Amino acid sequence: MCNATIIILAVVPPLIVAVAAYLIVRHFVENDQKKRLLELKFDAKKAILPMRLQAYERMAMFLERIEPNQLIFRVNNPELTAYQMQTILLTTIRSEYEHNLSQQVYLSPEVWDTIRNAKEKVVNVINLSAGKLSDGAMANDLYINIFEAISAQSPTAEALQLLQREVALLY
Repeated sequence: MCNATIIILAVVPPLIVAVAAYLIVRHFVENDQKKRLLELKFDAKKAILPMRLQAYERMAMFLERIEPNQLIFRVNNPELTAYQMQTILLTTIRSEYEHNLSQQVYLSPEVWDTIRNAKEKVVNVINLSAGKLSDGAMANDLYINIFEAISAQSPTAEALQLLQREVALLY
């Protein structure tokens, strides 16, 4: 036999074994890394889930608190003018919103946008209802206009339903 053949027969089989061993070890290492990554993600989700649920609860409460019926009931003062009551209603909504602003990090963008739009709808209902009144109108006049504007559907109902559907997906 020639020297080249002997060298090939001496080098190629161990080289094939080394490549096969490398590929097998690499496969096991990659699988182990994937498994650890999945465990980390699972642990993170397990830790974040209570915070997400709390965010959903807080935003449901926010939507209930800015619901015109509830909002008017909480700040009701018929002795004020319509303009004064409009200011109080809008300030209350703004304050509630700013208090819950950080919760958006735990919600899907779709839910957050829907909540923000619901808030804007409530603000618009209040402003449009106030805009229909004369200068000397009282708070009760504003209440009547608001109740008439929302008689068909609550401006927060859609957001609350979407919030509930998304929470149901967590279970």
